[in-house]
Amino acid sequence: MTKASHLGSGMTSQRTRSRLAQRLKDHGIDNQKVLAAIRDTPRHIFVDEALASRAYEDTALPIGFGQTISQPYIVARMSEILITHVPNGKILEVGTGSGYQAAILAQLFPQVYSVERIAGLQRQARSRLREMDLHHVRFKHTDGSWGWEQNAPYDGIILTAAPLDVPQTLLDQLAIGGVLIAPVGGARNQILRMITRSDTGFEHQDLEPVIFVPMLSGTT
Repeated sequence: MTKASHLGSGMTSQRTRSRLAQRLKDHGIDNQKVLAAIRDTPRHIFVDEALASRAYEDTALPIGFGQTISQPYIVARMSEILITHVPNGKILEVGTGSGYQAAILAQLFPQVYSVERIAGLQRQARSRLREMDLHHVRFKHTDGSWGWEQNAPYDGIILTAAPLDVPQTLLDQLAIGGVLIAPVGGARNQILRMITRSDTGFEHQDLEPVIFVPMLSGTT
Protein backbone atom coordinates (compact mmCIF):
# COMPACT_ATOMS: atom_id res chain seq x y z
CA MET A 1 0.00 0.00 0.00
CA THR A 2 2.60 2.51 -1.04
CA LYS A 3 0.64 4.26 -3.78
CA ALA A 4 0.09 7.98 -3.25
CA SER A 5 -3.69 7.54 -3.40
CA HIS A 6 -3.42 5.04 -0.53
CA LEU A 7 -1.10 7.14 1.62
CA GLY A 8 -3.47 10.11 1.49
CA SER A 9 -2.92 13.54 2.96
CA GLY A 10 -4.68 15.85 5.36
CA MET A 11 -7.99 14.26 6.34
CA THR A 12 -6.99 11.00 4.58
CA SER A 13 -3.45 10.72 6.00
CA GLN A 14 -1.91 7.88 7.99
CA ARG A 15 -2.16 10.03 11.10
CA THR A 16 -5.93 10.29 10.56
CA ARG A 17 -6.18 6.50 10.21
CA SER A 18 -4.21 6.08 13.42
CA ARG A 19 -6.59 8.42 15.22
CA LEU A 20 -9.53 6.33 14.00
CA ALA A 21 -7.91 3.16 15.35
CA GLN A 22 -7.36 4.88 18.70
CA ARG A 23 -11.02 5.97 18.85
CA LEU A 24 -12.11 2.39 18.18
CA LYS A 25 -9.79 1.18 20.94
CA ASP A 26 -11.34 3.74 23.28
CA HIS A 27 -14.76 2.31 22.37
CA GLY A 28 -13.78 -1.22 23.35
CA ILE A 29 -12.05 -2.77 20.34
CA ASP A 30 -8.91 -4.32 21.83
CA ASN A 31 -7.72 -6.95 19.34
CA GLN A 32 -4.38 -5.66 18.10
CA LYS A 33 -4.64 -7.37 14.70
CA VAL A 34 -8.01 -5.75 14.05
CA LEU A 35 -6.76 -2.33 15.12
CA ALA A 36 -3.68 -2.72 12.90
CA ALA A 37 -5.86 -3.66 9.92
CA ILE A 38 -8.02 -0.56 10.48
CA ARG A 39 -4.89 1.57 10.80
CA ASP A 40 -3.35 0.12 7.62
CA THR A 41 -6.41 0.24 5.37
CA PRO A 42 -7.02 3.41 3.31
CA ARG A 43 -10.79 3.69 3.81
CA HIS A 44 -10.90 6.79 1.61
CA ILE A 45 -10.31 4.71 -1.54
CA PHE A 46 -13.53 2.80 -0.79
CA VAL A 47 -15.78 5.88 -1.00
CA ASP A 48 -16.49 8.49 -3.64
CA GLU A 49 -13.75 11.11 -3.93
CA ALA A 50 -16.21 13.79 -2.80
CA LEU A 51 -16.57 11.96 0.54
CA ALA A 52 -12.87 11.17 1.04
CA SER A 53 -12.46 13.85 3.71
CA ARG A 54 -15.12 12.05 5.81
CA ALA A 55 -13.71 8.57 5.32
CA TYR A 56 -12.17 8.33 8.80
CA GLU A 57 -15.23 9.51 10.68
CA ASP A 58 -16.82 6.67 12.63
CA THR A 59 -19.94 6.71 10.49
CA ALA A 60 -21.54 4.87 7.58
CA LEU A 61 -21.30 6.62 4.19
CA PRO A 62 -23.17 6.14 0.88
CA ILE A 63 -21.38 4.20 -1.86
CA GLY A 64 -24.07 4.31 -4.55
CA PHE A 65 -26.60 1.68 -5.64
CA GLY A 66 -28.57 2.45 -2.45
CA GLN A 67 -25.81 0.90 -0.32
CA THR A 68 -23.42 2.14 2.37
CA ILE A 69 -19.92 1.48 3.64
CA SER A 70 -20.36 0.34 7.22
CA GLN A 71 -19.35 2.39 10.25
CA PRO A 72 -15.71 1.54 11.13
CA TYR A 73 -16.69 0.55 14.67
CA ILE A 74 -19.09 -2.13 13.48
CA VAL A 75 -16.58 -3.40 10.88
CA ALA A 76 -14.01 -3.72 13.65
CA ARG A 77 -16.52 -5.23 16.09
CA MET A 78 -17.69 -7.94 13.71
CA SER A 79 -14.12 -8.69 12.66
CA GLU A 80 -13.02 -8.95 16.29
CA ILE A 81 -15.80 -11.41 17.09
CA LEU A 82 -14.77 -13.61 14.18
CA ILE A 83 -11.04 -13.62 14.92
CA THR A 84 -11.69 -14.31 18.61
CA HIS A 85 -13.77 -17.40 17.87
CA VAL A 86 -12.18 -18.69 14.64
CA PRO A 87 -8.65 -17.20 14.54
CA ASN A 88 -7.41 -19.13 11.49
CA GLY A 89 -10.65 -19.88 9.74
CA LYS A 90 -12.13 -19.81 6.26
CA ILE A 91 -14.52 -16.84 6.06
CA LEU A 92 -17.56 -16.11 3.89
CA GLU A 93 -18.67 -12.48 3.62
CA VAL A 94 -22.23 -11.97 2.41
CA GLY A 95 -22.42 -8.51 0.85
CA THR A 96 -19.10 -7.30 -0.58
CA GLY A 97 -20.33 -3.72 -0.94
CA SER A 98 -17.43 -1.30 -1.22
CA GLY A 99 -14.91 -4.03 -0.37
CA TYR A 100 -13.77 -2.35 2.87
CA GLN A 101 -14.90 -5.15 5.18
CA ALA A 102 -13.33 -7.70 2.83
CA ALA A 103 -10.05 -5.76 2.92
CA ILE A 104 -10.04 -5.91 6.73
CA LEU A 105 -10.89 -9.63 6.74
CA ALA A 106 -8.15 -10.34 4.18
CA GLN A 107 -5.57 -9.01 6.64
CA LEU A 108 -6.88 -11.30 9.38
CA PHE A 109 -7.71 -14.60 7.70
CA PRO A 110 -5.95 -16.85 5.16
CA GLN A 111 -9.10 -17.57 3.10
CA VAL A 112 -11.87 -15.07 2.40
CA TYR A 113 -14.82 -15.58 0.06
CA SER A 114 -17.15 -12.68 -0.68
CA VAL A 115 -20.49 -12.65 -2.50
CA GLU A 116 -22.36 -9.58 -3.80
CA ARG A 117 -25.67 -9.18 -5.62
CA ILE A 118 -24.78 -5.87 -7.34
CA ALA A 119 -22.29 -6.45 -10.15
CA GLY A 120 -21.10 -2.82 -10.30
CA LEU A 121 -20.15 -2.80 -6.62
CA GLN A 122 -18.35 -6.10 -6.92
CA ARG A 123 -16.23 -4.93 -9.85
CA GLN A 124 -15.16 -1.84 -7.91
CA ALA A 125 -14.34 -3.87 -4.79
CA ARG A 126 -12.31 -6.41 -6.73
CA SER A 127 -10.26 -3.61 -8.31
CA ARG A 128 -9.61 -1.93 -4.96
CA LEU A 129 -8.39 -5.09 -3.28
CA ARG A 130 -6.18 -5.85 -6.25
CA GLU A 131 -4.63 -2.38 -5.89
CA MET A 132 -3.91 -3.22 -2.25
CA ASP A 133 -2.24 -6.51 -3.23
CA LEU A 134 -4.87 -8.49 -1.34
CA HIS A 135 -5.14 -11.36 -3.78
CA HIS A 136 -6.54 -14.14 -1.60
CA VAL A 137 -10.13 -12.85 -1.58
CA ARG A 138 -12.37 -14.69 -4.02
CA PHE A 139 -15.49 -12.96 -5.34
CA LYS A 140 -18.80 -14.18 -6.73
CA HIS A 141 -21.76 -12.27 -8.18
CA THR A 142 -24.80 -13.97 -6.69
CA ASP A 143 -27.82 -13.60 -4.43
CA GLY A 144 -26.27 -13.37 -0.96
CA SER A 145 -28.89 -15.58 0.65
CA TRP A 146 -27.51 -18.49 -1.39
CA GLY A 147 -24.02 -18.09 0.06
CA TRP A 148 -21.31 -19.98 -1.84
CA GLU A 149 -21.98 -23.65 -1.32
CA GLN A 150 -19.09 -24.81 -3.51
CA ASN A 151 -16.53 -23.71 -0.89
CA ALA A 152 -18.51 -24.58 2.25
CA PRO A 153 -18.26 -25.26 5.10
CA TYR A 154 -17.01 -21.94 6.48
CA ASP A 155 -15.54 -21.39 9.93
CA GLY A 156 -16.97 -17.88 9.96
CA ILE A 157 -19.77 -16.16 8.05
CA ILE A 158 -20.39 -12.42 8.22
CA LEU A 159 -23.45 -10.62 6.83
CA THR A 160 -23.17 -6.93 5.93
CA ALA A 161 -26.89 -6.43 5.28
CA ALA A 162 -29.81 -7.27 7.54
CA PRO A 163 -32.24 -10.12 6.84
CA LEU A 164 -35.40 -10.48 8.89
CA ASP A 165 -34.05 -13.93 9.75
CA VAL A 166 -30.76 -15.55 8.79
CA PRO A 167 -31.39 -17.77 5.73
CA GLN A 168 -31.18 -21.48 6.49
CA THR A 169 -28.96 -21.88 3.42
CA LEU A 170 -26.26 -19.82 5.13
CA LEU A 171 -26.62 -21.67 8.42
CA ASP A 172 -26.18 -24.94 6.53
CA GLN A 173 -22.86 -23.65 5.13
CA LEU A 174 -21.45 -22.96 8.61
CA ALA A 175 -18.95 -25.50 9.91
CA ILE A 176 -19.43 -27.30 13.21
CA GLY A 177 -17.83 -25.00 15.77
CA GLY A 178 -18.18 -22.07 13.38
CA VAL A 179 -19.61 -18.62 14.06
CA LEU A 180 -22.00 -16.52 11.99
CA ILE A 181 -22.32 -12.79 12.70
CA ALA A 182 -25.30 -10.92 11.27
CA PRO A 183 -27.51 -7.89 11.79
CA VAL A 184 -31.05 -9.24 12.04
CA GLY A 185 -34.39 -7.43 11.92
CA GLY A 186 -36.39 -4.76 10.14
CA ALA A 187 -35.36 -1.23 9.22
CA ARG A 188 -36.12 0.22 12.68
CA ASN A 189 -35.29 -2.69 14.95
CA GLN A 190 -32.06 -4.57 14.25
CA ILE A 191 -29.78 -6.50 16.56
CA LEU A 192 -26.28 -7.85 15.96
CA ARG A 193 -26.56 -11.59 16.47
CA MET A 194 -23.88 -14.24 16.89
CA ILE A 195 -24.87 -17.78 15.94
CA THR A 196 -22.61 -20.68 16.89
CA ARG A 197 -23.04 -24.12 15.36
CA SER A 198 -22.47 -27.24 17.43
CA ASP A 199 -23.05 -30.95 16.88
CA THR A 200 -26.53 -30.52 18.31
CA GLY A 201 -27.72 -27.35 16.58
CA PHE A 202 -27.38 -23.57 16.66
CA GLU A 203 -26.94 -21.27 19.65
CA HIS A 204 -28.01 -17.62 19.28
CA GLN A 205 -26.62 -14.68 21.23
CA ASP A 206 -27.87 -11.11 20.70
CA LEU A 207 -25.08 -8.55 21.18
CA GLU A 208 -26.09 -4.94 20.49
CA PRO A 209 -28.43 -2.73 18.44
CA VAL A 210 -27.22 -1.90 14.91
CA ILE A 211 -28.43 -0.23 11.71
CA PHE A 212 -27.74 -1.85 8.33
CA VAL A 213 -29.32 -1.72 4.90
CA PRO A 214 -31.80 -4.56 4.36
CA MET A 215 -30.71 -7.80 2.78
CA LEU A 216 -32.36 -8.06 -0.64
CA SER A 217 -32.82 -11.02 -2.96
CA GLY A 218 -31.90 -11.36 -6.60
CA THR A 219 -28.97 -9.90 -8.54
CA THR A 220 -28.43 -6.71 -10.56
